[in-house]
Amino acid sequence: MQQYRSFQNMHSPRQIQVFEYDSLNIGTKKGKVEFKKKHFRALVKLNELHGNKYFTVGLNKITFKHYVGVLQVHDVCIEVLPKADRSSADEGAWQNALIEMLRVTRRLKVNQVDHANVTKQSKHLLDIYFEWYLNEVQKLMHQGLIKKYYRKQGNLNTLKGKLVFAKQISQNLIHKERFYTEHQVYDKDHLIHQILNQALGIIEQFTRGGYLYGKCKSIQLDFPEVKAIQATAATFDKLVLGRKEQPYTTALEIARLIILNFAPNVKSGSEKMIALLFDMNNLWEEYILVHLKKAFRDDEVQVLGQRSKTFWNGITIRPDIVIRKGDHTAMIIDTKWKIIDQYKPSTNDLRQMYVYNEYWKSTQAILLYPSNKEKVTAVKQFEPIKDKGENHSCGLAWINILEGGRINDNFSSDLKRVLGF
Repeated sequence: MQQYRSFQNMHSPRQIQVFEYDSLNIGTKKGKVEFKKKHFRALVKLNELHGNKYFTVGLNKITFKHYVGVLQVHDVCIEVLPKADRSSADEGAWQNALIEMLRVTRRLKVNQVDHANVTKQSKHLLDIYFEWYLNEVQKLMHQGLIKKYYRKQGNLNTLKGKLVFAKQISQNLIHKERFYTEHQVYDKDHLIHQILNQALGIIEQFTRGGYLYGKCKSIQLDFPEVKAIQATAATFDKLVLGRKEQPYTTALEIARLIILNFAPNVKSGSEKMIALLFDMNNLWEEYILVHLKKAFRDDEVQVLGQRSKTFWNGITIRPDIVIRKGDHTAMIIDTKWKIIDQYKPSTNDLRQMYVYNEYWKSTQAILLYPSNKEKVTAVKQFEPIKDKGENHSCGLAWINILEGGRINDNFSSDLKRVLGF
């Protein structure tokens, strides 16, 4: 827990909300919050660590790409929100839309979050993840934390386990009364709890001055004393959970997200940061897939995702979603999280859909876009090839994410309708 240096005078983070593809210039003020040079420098370093995929860096400005979520740099929290068209600018509605997408795709379990504190303080996405994690750890503690066997080396006054001769000679040549041994221990100081403790330490420093700080400190006080570690991706990869460790699955998944997105080596002065960002293209695809499966659950229709076919020399192609009726493909759907003008998709997208129809023997493909307003689905046939036989078509469809400024509660049925089922 002491492995992280505490921030001096850290208060509850102040929030800046932006939309994807918006820019933040040094000196930009949102209310009383200013985006300063130290924030800019820290974000540039974070972006470099991730292959420059999150932002485009300009002269004293950051331009966000298609990654949405939340970043916290010292005292400023930046929330990057999705946006389905150029006209709407309701941050609250789009924050709710993002949370709903994360919930539906199981990247966030919102119903585990205590919403009683929302009125006390503006809650952002990072708070929701932190609170979810604290609730999971609290639940594990109430159920009883497990003990595990592990091997421990050290100096003892009695011979226990086996003697480590090399260490015995180097450390106990004078102290004949001591034994340097390796022995088996059965207690709570094992890797799983060390990982959970590391995540608690990160939350503790990022919630100082906020309503979650007291809850985090209370859990830390009741948590067993364990060895401090610096977990990496390799640490999580080597974890093997047996039947006894299954209740820890959710807590470890959130801990992984928190620890691997915490950037202790990205510093600007005393700055440390955390970034939970999600590729909006992937999120949109998963969101549509979940809702389509819900829409067709009572029909004799298969909704399939992640279906690949070999295209050329080992290279595969994969449409986002394949809808099958019986033994034939009824429709190919490719989700596109972008705005197009005047019903004009890109030529590359149309070529892609033509190939999908050919390889999956489908008569219709659909490019599915997000929207905030009702639009007519447009289906056009590809120009027929002479003497080829049956031709196929591609359609453009839009689905409303928001309805009247709030989440569209009829999204599944609307989706089925716009696709023509």
